[in-house]
Amino acid sequence: MASGTFNPAPRAELSRVPYLPGLDGMRAIAVVAVMLYHANHEWLGGGFLGVEVFFVISGYLITLLLIGEHERSGHVDLKQFWIRRFRRLLPALALMLVLVAIYLAAFYPKARGRVRGDFISAGLYSSNWYQIFVGQGYSAGEAFVPLRHLWSLAVEEQFYLLWPLVMVLILRRYRRQLPRVGVRLIGASVVIAIVVALLYVPGDVSSVCSPEAMNGYWKLFGRCISVNDALYLGSFSRAGGLLLGAGFAMLWRPMAIVRGPLRNKGRQLDIVAVVGLALLALLMLRLTVQGSGTSFGVQFDAGLFRGGFLLTGVATLLIIAAATHSGATTGRILGNKVFLWIGTRSYGLYLYHWPIYQIIRKSAGVLMSPWQFLLAMLIAVPLTEASYRLVETPIRKGRMMPWLRSLSLQRASMAAGAMVTALVAISAFSILRADNRCVGDVECSLEAAAQSLATDPPVVDSAAPTDTLAVVPESTLPLTPGETVAPVTTPTTVPKAPTAFLAVGDSVMAGAQPYMIEAGVMTNGAENRQASGVVKVLQEWRASGDLGQGSTVVVHVGTNGEVDDAAFARIMAELPPDQNSLVVFLTIKADPAAAPWAAGNNTRIRALPTLYPNVQIADWETLAATLELCPDGAHISCPGGANKAYRNMIYTAINRPDLVKP
Repeated sequence: MASGTFNPAPRAELSRVPYLPGLDGMRAIAVVAVMLYHANHEWLGGGFLGVEVFFVISGYLITLLLIGEHERSGHVDLKQFWIRRFRRLLPALALMLVLVAIYLAAFYPKARGRVRGDFISAGLYSSNWYQIFVGQGYSAGEAFVPLRHLWSLAVEEQFYLLWPLVMVLILRRYRRQLPRVGVRLIGASVVIAIVVALLYVPGDVSSVCSPEAMNGYWKLFGRCISVNDALYLGSFSRAGGLLLGAGFAMLWRPMAIVRGPLRNKGRQLDIVAVVGLALLALLMLRLTVQGSGTSFGVQFDAGLFRGGFLLTGVATLLIIAAATHSGATTGRILGNKVFLWIGTRSYGLYLYHWPIYQIIRKSAGVLMSPWQFLLAMLIAVPLTEASYRLVETPIRKGRMMPWLRSLSLQRASMAAGAMVTALVAISAFSILRADNRCVGDVECSLEAAAQSLATDPPVVDSAAPTDTLAVVPESTLPLTPGETVAPVTTPTTVPKAPTAFLAVGDSVMAGAQPYMIEAGVMTNGAENRQASGVVKVLQEWRASGDLGQGSTVVVHVGTNGEVDDAAFARIMAELPPDQNSLVVFLTIKADPAAAPWAAGNNTRIRALPTLYPNVQIADWETLAATLELCPDGAHISCPGGANKAYRNMIYTAINRPDLVKP
C-alpha cells in the first residue's frame, strides 16, 4: 500500500472511535505548558492556554463518543456515560483532596478555615463559580490556595453533565444533519468570543473594588465581581473551546474521513498541523492573563479576551485534524512514548502539581526557581504514577472492588484501612470545624491589627478637645406652662486637628500595621495596592480632616507595579506642600524576577527630594538586604526581625526615636 493511501472503512465501522494516540500527545503538550506557567509565568507567559487546548479536545472526544454510541445502538445510555466519567475523574480527585486535607491538618492548621469553601466547591464541581463569587482571581497572590486549579475541572465536569442531554436532543432531531449542526456550534463559539470581547474591561482595574474604583467590577448581591476574572473562569464564557471541539467532531470523524476525498491528504494535513503548532506556540509566547500592573491598577491582556481564546481553539483544531488522520505523520509523532506517557497521565499531573507547588512556596504569587520546579516534579511524577496505577486504572477497569475484598480478609490490611479511614475523618472534621483564619501576609496583618485594637484599645485623653460642641436636642428640654422655645441655633464646629503621623502603603506595610497603630501612627496598608490606592486613601484622610498642615506622612508604594513620574505627582498633589509637613517615601525591596519594575521605581523614589523639598527618603531596599524577609523576598511578617527593623526605620525617619525598640 502506497504511503498516504488507505482502504475505505466499511460503513459498520463509521461509528467506531479508534484510539487516537496523537490526542494524548496533544494533552502532554497542554499539561506541560500549564505546569510551566503555574511554576513561573516568566518561563511561558501564555502556558495557561493549555487549559483551552484541553477544553477543545474534551469537546471533540466526548461528542465523537456520543455520536458513535448512538449510531451503534440507536440511543445514548446517559447513566453509563456518567458512570464512566465519574470513574475516570472522581477517584484521583478524591485522593488529591484527601492528601491535601491530611497535609493541612498535620502541617498547616491555620489554613484550614481558609480553604473550607474550596473543598466544598471542589466536591460539587463548582470551584470556578465559587472563586468568582469570593474574588479569588486566577492570578491573585498572597494566599495559600492549594485547590485554585480546580476551576477548569469544574468547567469540564459541568460540560460532561449537561452536554450529553443536549446531544440526545440533537441526535433525535438532527441525526441526518450533524454537519450543519457542527457548523452552527462553531458559529456559537465565535459568538461567545464576540460577547467576551465586548464584555472585557480594558484599562486600569483596581485590585480593590470601591465606589471610586468600579472600573472592571459588577455589583452582584452586594458583592464586587471582577468582570475579567468572571470571563476567564465562567462556564459560559469558557464554553467556546468545548463547543468548538464538539462542532468539529460532527464534521471530522476519523473513520469517516478515510472514506472521503480527504483520505489521501495526510501530508497536506501535516502542514496544517505545523501551522497549528506554530500558531499555538506564538500565542503561548505572546499572551498573558494580565500584566504586571500599572501605576493605578492592573491591566488584563486585551489580546487574550479579544480573540485569544478563539485563536487557541482554532490552532488546536488544526492539530487535531492531522493527529486523527490515519495517513498523517502528526499522530505518530505526537504519539511517541514520552508524550504518550505524559498524555495518559495528564489528568493526574494537573491535579497534583499545583498543591505541591503551593506546599513548596506557600503563596500563589511567588515565582518558582528551576530547583524548586525540579523538586516539585520529583514529587508530582511518582505520585501521579502511583495514583494512575493503583487508583485510577483499577477503578476505571472495575478491578478495585475484588482487590478490596481480598484485602478485607487480611487482618493487617483491615487495621491499616481503619487507621487511614480515621486519619481522613479527623482531617475532614478539622477543616469543617476550623474557625476562619488568615493565611496570606496581608490577611494575617489585618487580623493582627484587629486583635491588637480589641485587646489594647487606644487611650483617649479626656482633656483633649472634642471635634464638636455638644448640643442638647430641642425636643428633650422640659417646658413650663407659658414658656416659649428659643430659636434653634446652628451648632458650632471646632475644626479637627490633623493627625500628626500617618502612613499608607501596600502589603509590606500591612505586615507592620498593628504595631504602628499601637505606636500612634495612623496606618493603612493593603494587598496589591498601586499608586491609585494610595491617592484614594490620601483623599479620604483629607476629607476626614486627618491629613492637613503639619501632618507627617509615610508612603510605601511600588512593590506591585511600575509607578511613573505622573503617579508620584498625583500622590504629592494630595499632600500638604508646606515645609512643616514632612513626607517620607520608602524605597522598595522585591525579588527582581518577580518585580522587574523595582529598580526603576527606586530610581524615581530617590529622585523625589530634588523635585519636592519636603520629601525625605527612607532606604528600605538597602536595609532589607541585610535582613531575613519572607520567602517571596518582599514581605516582613515572617520570623526574622524584619518587621521590627522596618518599624524602627520609619520611627527614625519621622523623628520619633522614642518609639524605636531594640
